[in-house]
Amino acid sequence: MQIFPCPFCGPREEHEFLFAAEAGKVRPEPAEKVSDAEWAAYLYHNEAPNGAAREVWYHQTCGTYFLMTRDTVTRNVTESRFLPGASA
Repeated sequence: MQIFPCPFCGPREEHEFLFAAEAGKVRPEPAEKVSDAEWAAYLYHNEAPNGAAREVWYHQTCGTYFLMTRDTVTRNVTESRFLPGASA
């Protein structure tokens, strides 16, 4: 079991968290002009890099969305912080 650091609650077991999105991924707009192919690419075509990745995660226990930087190969978490503009 991996331990993820919630910036609000501290270290918790990974089953309490849900992956939300790649950090920095821009939603296609305006919605009424987005094709099915563009929408599918946005939803399903992820970078999935080997190495450092910035991701948005959701902690189900406290309801906090936060930014986590982790290495996808070693699973080492290097940063966990609140999203800019979000409050706990």
